Amino acid sequence: MKEYREAGQSCGLRGIVNNRVWLVQSVIVVKDGPGETVLLLAPGAQCVFPEGYWRRRKNNDYSKGTRWQEAKRDPIVLREFAWQEKRFLMFLEPGKYYSCFMVWDHASDQFSGYYINFQLPYRRSHCGFDTLDLDLDIVIDPQYRWEWKDEDEYQEGIRAGGIQAAWVKGIEKDQAEVFDRINKRSHPLDGSWLPWRPDPTWVAPKLPEGWEVV
Repeated sequence: MKEYREAGQSCGLRGIVNNRVWLVQSVIVVKDGPGETVLLLAPGAQCVFPEGYWRRRKNNDYSKGTRWQEAKRDPIVLREFAWQEKRFLMFLEPGKYYSCFMVWDHASDQFSGYYINFQLPYRRSHCGFDTLDLDLDIVIDPQYRWEWKDEDEYQEGIRAGGIQAAWVKGIEKDQAEVFDRINKRSHPLDGSWLPWRPDPTWVAPKLPEGWEVV
């Protein structure tokens, strides 16, 4: 029987590529069980991301290569930082090639909408949960208008060989389920979690011990 984590416990949500740590976000467990895991990522959380990520995102600087080129380097140079601005509730389900996010502006507590993040099915690790973001996303506003995001990056990942054919098939298989959820506004896109707020006693989590060990 799997050991589930307690609500309020901090742990790491890691991206693993080529059997190496790609990124780590320190998160707080909101709910954990056999059918669903809900994690909180909020401003102040300690994280590490690849050095090139910041160059590309902030300055459109590709001197460290594309994401998938950087992932082939050894070592991958990671930069530590504190998460800023947005608060995310992340809903993960076993075996899915996607997760559903709810997004708030943390300072104003204004709900921004939902977000579908296509990723590898998560697995449990010694320090939390492991997956790998596969670039492709769907952004859904509070009125349920949606649009694709990062389609070019996704196609580049496929061309570069970073995103494997089996993963593409997994995403394509799960897309029908995603759009059925959007159209029917089914859990967790049904608004039932809109009133939820973090426990005020929770403090910003730190990177878990042993996060660098795969």
